[in-house]
Amino acid sequence: MPTGKVKWYDAEKGFGFLSQESGPDVYVRAEALPEGTTSLKPGTKVEFGIAQGRRGDQALQVRVLDAPASVSRNRAEAKRKSPDAMVTIVEDVIRLLDATSEAYRHGRHPDKAAGRQTAKVLRALADELDS
Repeated sequence: MPTGKVKWYDAEKGFGFLSQESGPDVYVRAEALPEGTTSLKPGTKVEFGIAQGRRGDQALQVRVLDAPASVSRNRAEAKRKSPDAMVTIVEDVIRLLDATSEAYRHGRHPDKAAGRQTAKVLRALADELDS
């Protein structure tokens, strides 16, 4: 079986490419991933079968051999805010959303500046929750 590394993989689209140690890049679909695997990180060493697809070589039965160390995940965990800090942030966001909701109850949209600021705060909170 050929081996190679994940060149890139888009979990939302369900496909990506593997670079072989000897040969051209190989297309990989989500169906070829091991059971329970939904994504592949670039640089992950894999083993796979190859079949000729309509547009060239396609990977079959991908097997993960060695996943790269995830430095970014460890950094993200180290930068996470404490639960005590998050309580205060979430409560402030709730108050902000209550004020926005009140404007809507009275048939008004929030002004553009307030809307932009609320969106910015919500994105920041989402990023913190997702880390």
